[in-house]
Amino acid sequence: MGQDDAPAERFTDEEYAFLRFVRFGQLPERVLPSEMVEEIKTDLPQDVPERAFDARRWGEAGGL
Repeated sequence: MGQDDAPAERFTDEEYAFLRFVRFGQLPERVLPSEMVEEIKTDLPQDVPERAFDARRWGEAGGL
């Protein structure tokens, strides 16, 4: 194993930056802290929806 596994050439930081640009493209503008909003996660309400047809309320025949 040894030296055979090492890359043949080394890149400078500028070359790595160029390779990242080629692979990922232009990064979006940085979001400023004044443009950020706080996100608050909440649970969904546990309300049970009203049934469309309740036989106890409308009677068996569906009339009043």
